[in-house]
Amino acid sequence: MTQLRRSSGIRITPIVIGVIAALYLARDVFIPLAFAITLTFVLAPAVGWLQRLHIRRLPATLIVMLLAIATAGGIGYVIFNQVVQVVTELPSYRQNIDNKIKILRTPDKGVLGRAAQSVKELGNELATAQELPIPSSGPARDGRIGIRANPIRVQVTPAPANSLVQLRDLTQPFLAPLSMFGIVLVFTIFLLVEQADLRNRLLRLAGVHRLNLMTQAFDDATRRVSRYLVLQFLVNAGFGLLCGVGLYLIGVPYAALWGAVAALFRLVPYIGSVAASSLPFLLSLAVFDRWMPPLLVFLLFATLELVVANLLEPRLYGAHTGISSLALLLTTVFWAALWGPAGLILSTPLTVCVVVLGRHLPHLSFLHILLGDQPVLAPAEHLYQRLLAMDEQEARAVVDKYRTENSLMALYDSVILPALNMAEQDRHKGALDPEREEFLFLSVREMLSEFSEEAQNSRDQHPEEQPPSCITGRILCFPAHDKADEVAAAMLAQLLEQAGCAAISFPLDSPMQNVLGPIQPTANDVFCISAIPPFALSHARAINSQLRSEFPHTRMLIGLWGFSGETERALRHFRPSLPDKFAVSFAEAMDYVGVPATTSNQDSSGSSAKASREPSRATLAFQPIES
Repeated sequence: MTQLRRSSGIRITPIVIGVIAALYLARDVFIPLAFAITLTFVLAPAVGWLQRLHIRRLPATLIVMLLAIATAGGIGYVIFNQVVQVVTELPSYRQNIDNKIKILRTPDKGVLGRAAQSVKELGNELATAQELPIPSSGPARDGRIGIRANPIRVQVTPAPANSLVQLRDLTQPFLAPLSMFGIVLVFTIFLLVEQADLRNRLLRLAGVHRLNLMTQAFDDATRRVSRYLVLQFLVNAGFGLLCGVGLYLIGVPYAALWGAVAALFRLVPYIGSVAASSLPFLLSLAVFDRWMPPLLVFLLFATLELVVANLLEPRLYGAHTGISSLALLLTTVFWAALWGPAGLILSTPLTVCVVVLGRHLPHLSFLHILLGDQPVLAPAEHLYQRLLAMDEQEARAVVDKYRTENSLMALYDSVILPALNMAEQDRHKGALDPEREEFLFLSVREMLSEFSEEAQNSRDQHPEEQPPSCITGRILCFPAHDKADEVAAAMLAQLLEQAGCAAISFPLDSPMQNVLGPIQPTANDVFCISAIPPFALSHARAINSQLRSEFPHTRMLIGLWGFSGETERALRHFRPSLPDKFAVSFAEAMDYVGVPATTSNQDSSGSSAKASREPSRATLAFQPIES
């Protein structure tokens, strides 16, 4: 399996490098195509709505495109006129601008003034020294000995351009954006018209046997990108509205204009809001003769950007796009380096599509792991990793977080038992050193002790809330071989005692004759042999045979916790002394001894949440049981 994953990674690496190189080299084609796909996500619902009104696909697409172009052109025309009006009014604020420039000049008095004057005089001396003529002892060009004359600078002045050249120079900066805009429009129209045909071709290209997988991928990408675009529109509109209201209250002219500019500029992540804030800030410097309004403008934009970018957007975008906040930042830098400003605008929709591919295609799962927002470690794996790192605080945090939403039995079955199972596998492979092993079992035992103390405190505070009596006799829990089996036996006894059963867990390596002699097991009792795979089966079989021979009428329960193999095949190892029950989880074991499901799971929700903090009257028998 490891070699298969390694060979798969070796094959994928050159493919990823080739894709990145193609995206960079063919960016003139891919950038307008990416913009067109994004616009298709935005405009496709409107086209579909018109189709439901019995308008054909092509006319519906043209109507939607004309309305979109007219709306964008109208907004652009209004903003352009407002900006021109602002520029024409700037000369009337010249006096305020001159006053602020004079204030910013360095004063002539004081320490700073004298230092600035010294630097200025030093600069003048250096400039004068460079302009002095260089004496020459050699003959000059006119044959006389003397000082060489300074050369005369010659400046070439181009001939006046005609009208066509001026028009070309004037329109040249706008040709590239206009051509890009035209290509995006053409791509968008064709994508909207041929949407169904292109989707079917992609499905056919992926293969008929992958129709279900690709359909889920398309639906997932469409849903996430659409949600992101809607949320981005709402967030930017709210940001622009708050900016406009704030600027109006401050008294900045054309507050509505700057609010609209802020909403549009925030389409560019991270730097858009900075560019949007610079315009009203500079205008406030020119309009007001005081420093307080410009400072308020700066604080307004800075506060809104900090709140939106750090509190609102990570929660909204991360939750609905499936991308972590750090991944959004890294991918924004990646797409900006690859495609420039266009990459900044398209970074999030493109990253959403990449994460969706990683979620649904096994060979690209590393993309979902690196960029996604879902936890990549299960609680059991997280707990075991932190115990290996000897980080008891974070390990307890994992346990506490899981326990707030689940029952104590679910915590044991789904978190602690799998962690012990992983520890056993590493121990038998020789990968778990003694120091970490000792820390792991000591930490788990301390958790069990804390659960017992909480249970005792809860019973003292609520003596009337006692669990019903168990319908069977005593449950005698024996560890099969090692410390992990002993801890598992103590956990089971704890759960049984919480459910009202008389349960005893025996310590490891305790002589069976000594502990069972005073107890005298009967037919109503149950022996439970606690074992954790992978190498506890033989020890459980030996204890089972011994107990069967001495107490043939007592029921036998084999708990092979977390066993994932075939139960019938495992039972063959116990012949001829077959157990009465073979359980792989605490839930199965408690069901066998007659604990009602409502009792064993009563701490999962609602008013019975107190029971989840009532871990047990169980004897955590890490010491020998006294008679």
